Parts: sequence; structure tokens; C-alpha cells
Amino acid sequence: MCGIVGAVADDNVVGVLLEGLQRLEYRGYDSAGVAVIGGDGKFARSRAIGKVSALESALERTSLTGRTGLAHTRWATHGGVTEYNAHPHICQDRVAVVCNGIVENHDALRREQQSMGYQFTSETDTEVVVHQIHYYLDRGDDLLQAVQRTARCLEGAYALGVMSVAEPGRLVATRNGPPLLVGDTGNEAYIASDASALIRVTRQYRALENGDVADLRQGQVAIYDAAGVPVERVLYTSQLSAGAVELGPYRHFMFKEIFEQPLAIADTLEDRISTDALQEESFGARAPEIFDRTEHVQIIACGTSYHAGCVAKYWLESRGVACDVEVASEFRYRRHVVPANSLAVTISQSGETADTLAALEAATALGYRHSLTICNVPESSIVRASDLAFMTHAGPEVGVASTKAFTTQLTALLLLGIGLGRRRGLEPEQESMLVKELRSLPAKIEQALKLDSTIADIAEQFADKQHALFLGRGAHFPIALEGALKLKEISYIHAEAYPAGELKHGPLALVDASMPVVAVAPNDQLLEKLKSNIQEVRARGGKLLVFADHDAGFESGDGIRVIDVAPVDNCIAPIIYTIPLQLLAYHVAVIKGTDVDKPRNLAKSVTVE
Repeated sequence: MCGIVGAVADDNVVGVLLEGLQRLEYRGYDSAGVAVIGGDGKFARSRAIGKVSALESALERTSLTGRTGLAHTRWATHGGVTEYNAHPHICQDRVAVVCNGIVENHDALRREQQSMGYQFTSETDTEVVVHQIHYYLDRGDDLLQAVQRTARCLEGAYALGVMSVAEPGRLVATRNGPPLLVGDTGNEAYIASDASALIRVTRQYRALENGDVADLRQGQVAIYDAAGVPVERVLYTSQLSAGAVELGPYRHFMFKEIFEQPLAIADTLEDRISTDALQEESFGARAPEIFDRTEHVQIIACGTSYHAGCVAKYWLESRGVACDVEVASEFRYRRHVVPANSLAVTISQSGETADTLAALEAATALGYRHSLTICNVPESSIVRASDLAFMTHAGPEVGVASTKAFTTQLTALLLLGIGLGRRRGLEPEQESMLVKELRSLPAKIEQALKLDSTIADIAEQFADKQHALFLGRGAHFPIALEGALKLKEISYIHAEAYPAGELKHGPLALVDASMPVVAVAPNDQLLEKLKSNIQEVRARGGKLLVFADHDAGFESGDGIRVIDVAPVDNCIAPIIYTIPLQLLAYHVAVIKGTDVDKPRNLAKSVTVE
């Protein structure tokens, strides 16, 4: 959520800042702003409500120029969506701040600062930060010292970018929770919330650790840890291409990313499997040793990643590996009985999800023996904090509603099931069969994507609907959950998912001709049970949309529309059946005219609790 871009350069930085914000739009926001130190040595600032395009229009009406600047996209927490709450915030025309995150002790700081005569012009928690830095500058600190001292006063999770008119050509940044990267080209320096914002100017960057403070000037970047000791951080080279975060011929990023899934899964499998076996070391050099010890798996994740974990529970326990799955935001707020030799598995697209990071920390403190993360960002906090890491190679995912991140996570979890299953009697012949099915995934997803035009036509039936019910059984119940989540995220239709066998325990009361019921119907051992559940819906006048295996024996008729999905093996069926549900959500959202890639109130990366 929110996005930071900052620059110290030898030319006007406004264009770089604006482009950086555009590349961070996927994170979720409701206002944007930019401030620079102008040639007259004073701050110039522009802020706008709504999209970055509104800020761009505002900037076209001004002559904002400067060689040192900060820009920000805000997602409202403290204070409404107003221009005066938008960042950057400025104190007494001397110091400017942008902030991602939440300052939890802002009330106490605000009262203290008001008693000292500071005037507040916003409702935000961030304004206490800019006042506190000003306070220390007034007492003789330079900008670095003032930020270091201020950081020691703050409680919560935050990332800051700071500049002062007293020291033009200098930025100071610090991080405690939300990610913050530092880029350096030799004669220019930059900060950003993620690497996509830096592509235009540099591919090389360093990721700040919690507590780090970075001091940026032209041709000079110094990083200090929380104790003020100079440190070196790993230099990364981004593999992103400019085209990877551009739409190309697609109407929306989500649609583009749905169609990128065959390649994303192929990339995720590359070098992880041989002709007929898993390469365990793809989880990390210590994977064989840790897998040998593992007797229980605790999966911790949020949102879509949680649904991936729920599918994995079926896969792991079918291989004899005990598994529990819990929402990360709940995990650390209850007492736990930790099974012996338990492996904590976190799943996160960004690797910066605050609840998941906190849950991993809690799991370590509770005595979980080892940790593994499945993540898409190699330099992320969760990767650094885990014993093992499996990197999904989904590439950048701009659409807020996750698609290729989810299916690559499922692919990784199926590989984990093979690795741990080896210790529970998985025979080489069985492993070879599973690997063969994994190799077939890209082609079978391509086949599922051919349903696009058919699903686009069907989506018209949802144009006037306010509610929908999704049904699945076994490992496809979490897929139904994911389908319902996608529909509600981007089309704003209220959607719920249930195990189909639960219909008579409440949901059947909702069924009528005005609420579509979407069923996931692979040809598995629960098929006949699912058919009975579907008949219960038909008998009550419900309108059914069934995604069914071609050989499952379903036929379209009065009150039921069947979409044939090519037959696939049960081990990969949950991944395949995800595809038509993504397409359905996408086309319904397009018909309803919502903002598909940036749905209201949602952020891509939830970096505060």
C-alpha cells in the first residue's frame, strides 16, 4: 500500500518522480503528491485527489522544477481522502516528509507537539513525523541526525523519505516495516518502494533493513543501521524489463497477467524438476536436511495466498504429511501447541505482507523448528527471515487481484508435497507421474485460456447481479473461495463460497433465480456427491454455471449452463480450474465498468497491520 519515490539528481527530477508513481499505482492509493526544492531554495509542492493522472494534470499547470524531490501515493488510514491529507507534508517551509505505514503513537506525539506550539494542517499520523524532525533540526541536528533521533521516537511500521531546504541535494530515508529501496547511479541517488519505480534510472539497488537510515547525495550513498553504525547492504540487479510493467496490447494488467500464467509456471518449474524428479535444492541448500526432520507443516498466509495454502493441505495430507493452515493476521493472537519437528511455511507474493512477517516472527519465537517461504521477490524481508525459500518466477504482478502469483504458488506447493512426500513413501514411479503432470501445466493452461470468449459471453448474465454463490468440494473448495474472492474484489458483487455439502446447512436459503451459483466440477471421487448438491440448487430455481470436466456427464439445460474444461489429472486440476474463474471475474468487472486493476479500497501490498 502507498508508494514512495525520491530523487537527488543533476537535472529536474519531476518527470522521474511522476513516472515512478505511475509504476507504483498497482499498490493501491487514493491521492498523490510531489514536492521539490526549487532553484530559489524553497519548497514547491503539488497534490491531487484520485489518480496519478490528476496529479500529472495539476503539474502541467505549474512550473514545478527541482533537482531534489519526493513523491508519494497515499492510501487513506488516518484522515479522509482530501488534498490536505495527501503527502508530502511540510513543516514551516523547512522540512518535507513522505511516509508509508502507520505511526501508532501519533496521538501522544501530537499532544506533545501542540503543547510546543506546532500547528497541524492535516488529520494524518504522518504530520507528527515532519514536526518531530523539524524539532530536532531546530536544536542543531543535521538532517541525518534529526531523522535518526525521530525514528527512535516512533512506534509502528513506517518507511520515510525526508528532505530539507537547509540541505538541498540531500535525501534521508529510513525503514521499519514497509519496504524501501535505495538506487545509486554514481552521480544520482534514488529511493523507491519497489524496483519497478526505478527501472527508468537504474536496475541496481539496495534493500534497507529494518532500522536502517540511508543518507543520499549526488554521487554518495551511506547506510547506517539502527545503532548508527555504517553498514553495507547487498547490491541487487533487477531483472525487470520496462515492458514487464507495461500493458502492451492488453486492456488491463489483470487480463495480461492471466494470459502470462503458462510462461510464469514454466519459469517457476525451470531447473526445479528433472525429467522425472524434483530437485529438492530448489527450496534451498538445506532443504534435504530440513525435509528429513519435518513431521508437520504449519502454513501461514493472507488472502489469495491463504487459499493456496488450503489447497496445499489436501496435497500434503494425501502424502501423509500432517498440515494446518491459518490466516496470518490470526496466528499470533492465540496460544499454540507446537507439534514436534514442525516446518512453518509462509506464502507471500511481495514478501513484505506485515501480518505474515509478524506471524513468521511469532512462529520462530514459539519454537517452530524451521521456516520456509514461498515468495515472488528474492530480496524481500520474508526471504531474508526464512531458513528456506522457494522463489516463484511470476514476474511483476501489477493487477491488485492476484492471478499468476496464485497459480505459481500452487505449483510451488505441489513441488513441496513431492519433496515431503518422499519421506512418507512416495514411490519414484508416483513422483515421475506428478512431475509429468507438472510439465504439462503450461500447455493445459493454454487450453483453459481458450475458454475466454465463451466466458466473456456468459459474464453478461452477471451484469445486474448483486450476489453470487460459489461451490466446490475437496481441494476445489479453496478454488471456489478464490473464485468468489476474485469476483468480489474487482466487480464489487457480494460473493461467498461454500463446500457444496454445506448447502443444506444454511446457504440453500439464499438460492433463487436472481443469485447465480457457480460450481467447480472436476471428474474426481466427489463428483457424484457434487452432482446431488447441484440438483438441490436446480430444484429451488437456482441458476447454475458449472465448470465441469468434459467427461463428467454434465449437460446444459433449463437453469444450468455447463462450460466444458478439458480433462486433467486430479493432482493439477485445482490449478487448471482456477483459470476460468479468473476469466469470469475479469469479464464481469469489465461489464460493470469497475477499475479492474485498482479496485476501490484495496492495496496490492499490505505492509501494515
